Amino acid sequence: MPKMKTHKGTKKRFRVTATGKFKHRCAGTSHLASRMSKKRRRNLRGTRVLHDSVNHQIARALGFYSL
Repeated sequence: MPKMKTHKGTKKRFRVTATGKFKHRCAGTSHLASRMSKKRRRNLRGTRVLHDSVNHQIARALGFYSL
């Protein structure tokens, strides 16, 4: 059997924490931010922890476990 490949797009967008959770950048921050309120822009800074219901999809795309 061939080796399972890492999904490179997922690898660029997600990072694993020490406890095994996944961090990601908030959506909607790349452009057109001038129409947002200051509070909304401020709250979109930094990274967030991914919701538990999607963790298995990201882990599979990153090659943590196979099919």
